[in-house]
Amino acid sequence: MYAKNVWKDSTPEKNNKIMAFCEDYKEFISVGKTERLCVDESIKIAKNHGYVELNDIKSLKTGDKVYVVNKNKNIALFNIGTKPLTDGIRILGAHIDSPRLDLKQNPLYEKDGFALLDTHYYGGIKKYQWVTIPLAIHGVICKKDGTVINVNIGENENDPVVGISDLLVHLSADQLKKTANKVIEGENLDVTFGSIPLPDTKKDAVKANILKLLKEKYDIEEEDFISSELEIVPAGKARDFGFDRSMIAGYGHDDRVCSYTSLRALLDGETPEYTACCILVDKEEIGSVGATGAQSLFFENTIAELLTLTGKTNYLDLKHAMTNSIMLSSDVSAAFDPLYPDVSDKKNNAFFGNGVVFNKYTGARGKSSSNDANPEYMAWVRNIMDANNIHYQTSELGKVDQGGGGTIAYILGNYNMNVIDAGVPVLNMHSPMEIVSKADVYESYIAYMAFLVK
Repeated sequence: MYAKNVWKDSTPEKNNKIMAFCEDYKEFISVGKTERLCVDESIKIAKNHGYVELNDIKSLKTGDKVYVVNKNKNIALFNIGTKPLTDGIRILGAHIDSPRLDLKQNPLYEKDGFALLDTHYYGGIKKYQWVTIPLAIHGVICKKDGTVINVNIGENENDPVVGISDLLVHLSADQLKKTANKVIEGENLDVTFGSIPLPDTKKDAVKANILKLLKEKYDIEEEDFISSELEIVPAGKARDFGFDRSMIAGYGHDDRVCSYTSLRALLDGETPEYTACCILVDKEEIGSVGATGAQSLFFENTIAELLTLTGKTNYLDLKHAMTNSIMLSSDVSAAFDPLYPDVSDKKNNAFFGNGVVFNKYTGARGKSSSNDANPEYMAWVRNIMDANNIHYQTSELGKVDQGGGGTIAYILGNYNMNVIDAGVPVLNMHSPMEIVSKADVYESYIAYMAFLVK
């Protein structure tokens, strides 16, 4: 059903399904504040659905359910279908990284009676949105002896939170003359970490006290920060948004909302005709680069390994499997905001409550870095939606000259497979508090399920 409101067409029974599914999603996004945590949660959920690690099996057959983890920040899961892999795979691909602040390798310093943590922001953010809000610290500290220490500060209600200060309005006459991108400078996004000095310490006494506390709690030295990966994210759980509880407010909807719905669509499905896959990747917000980004050879290597376990070892088997595959690049789109209508073309924009969004192309500056799906493939997808009475809509990412953005779609398209972006519309995208409609979350889930079994 194209461009029709889900709530208007819904029934009490479906409303209950929407609300129940979104309760599970709220739990996932509240726990999965980093890529590593999303992978951990995905493994936990997958095991509960009968999935096993690929390394634990010697051969593959129809009905097998397997997963592969890459460097703790990537996961690919497969439900092996009745057709051979060379006939192609049905792929749902999403990313589990979100804009945030990362601690620098030498982050801890003292200044004027405060212990501070130096940060480097990750992904596209409006820097002024990250000050004067409660923040948490998540990540790992890896010691030279191989010990890996998990860090979680600020999520438990008894934990302290951290944050970034801002200039009081009474003294901000000069600051308020600056443009929005300069009001808060990137080098000033430093996190306040403490203010109690260590007694009988002459120099950097507050920093010394922090190091003492870190030693007591985590058994680490300052030098261990060099081999750490610590992310600063908004503290607190995802919550219902709106008096009617029709929406969800939380950090990281982009793109964990599509990650969770893709994951659940795979796990909740029966044995498919074509092998079904969900792959969750890292680094999308900075170009999908590196060993855990979509441009990595991890996915291609995994498909080659699957083929080998089914007796296919020819190089052309791999190429046929990739070319014959089709994909939904499960990524969010920008929802129409009634407070900022001038940046949108209303005829070609996603609206809350109208279901899953298909972006034939994304990109910027004349579709640069976009996939631009073939119309034949778009027609095939439309047929699936209508055949299953699924609400869907189409969108661009705002007016032509307003900006733009990209996804991982073009990367998988490089394998000569059909790919189109499909996901959930989001308000406040890339902010510490993003908003999604529960109806769109659920409709995306059932759309992904229908895609996998077609």
